[in-house]
Amino acid sequence: MIITEKMTLGMKILICVFLFMVLINVVPPKKQLENNPFIIKEGERPLIAAHRGGKNLNPENTFKAFDYAVNELDIDILELDLVMTKDKHLVSIHDLTINSCSDAEAISGSTDDYYVGEHTLLELQQLNFGYNFKDQNGNYPYRYELDDPERMAKIDSEQLHIATIDDIFARYANTKLKFIVEIKDKNEIGYEAADQLNELLTVTYKENNLRERVIIGTFNGEVENYIVENYPTLFRGGSVASVTSFVVTQMLGMNIFDKSNFMALQIPVSRKVKGITIKLDQRTYIKRAHLRGISVQYWTINDKEEMRRLLELGADVIMTDNPDIALELLTEMGY
Repeated sequence: MIITEKMTLGMKILICVFLFMVLINVVPPKKQLENNPFIIKEGERPLIAAHRGGKNLNPENTFKAFDYAVNELDIDILELDLVMTKDKHLVSIHDLTINSCSDAEAISGSTDDYYVGEHTLLELQQLNFGYNFKDQNGNYPYRYELDDPERMAKIDSEQLHIATIDDIFARYANTKLKFIVEIKDKNEIGYEAADQLNELLTVTYKENNLRERVIIGTFNGEVENYIVENYPTLFRGGSVASVTSFVVTQMLGMNIFDKSNFMALQIPVSRKVKGITIKLDQRTYIKRAHLRGISVQYWTINDKEEMRRLLELGADVIMTDNPDIALELLTEMGY
């Protein structure tokens, strides 16, 4: 296309805009990471992440769930959330409170909120974190009576104590298992959580190459900024703000202006923004993420056919409460 003197100014501007738009979509963006271990190469088996350890199969975030997912199902990734206790231990639990998954309310007789941050690790270890787990038959197999003299022995036997990230890393450090961990606390406590994770990944388990096997996520922008500024080499998932920026630049075809500096795009299949549903299960997002060296990870996918559709689009990781179904699907797909 040649711009000549006979063309009007408006035509020249339109042609220049067109050429500019072509240019910014053709020029390959700089990769965030050249060889991201969470990106699946063509023909390779996709990765399955057991969400909260596979919470539909076993009590979430307990070693009962983790060991089953790792040893029985041989999953690729454990996904879990981290909250700081009163005495500065990072424990695996989805909420800031312990009400929904422990027998704290049954013991106290109150429905008040019981916050992780208001209890020591020793206090939390006296609780049964399988108490409210309902199996697929609608039963509560770990709802032990409070006056049962064997209660603590049963909790020990079934591995239903709250788990610390130190113990989790220690148990699986010598395996190839990968991790997706999310810091739930905000502000200063969130910063302390990041400090602890950095110490574990770069010092305690340096020889186990854990730093290359763990992606750290957070929904809190200030915690993300703290990690970027202080620990830029740690693998991170994008915060809500970062992911939103990535999606918007892709929607507008402004890929060259995307400044995303995270390793994993962890997203649902769609998200509502001010009443408008934005579909995130798009092949173009996946391709553009891969151009940036960013792994695409969908959560929380529990339906087999939806898993199949996302994998066929090119997703790298499926996070699911039903890792058994996901692995069954991979077998069906020939992996």
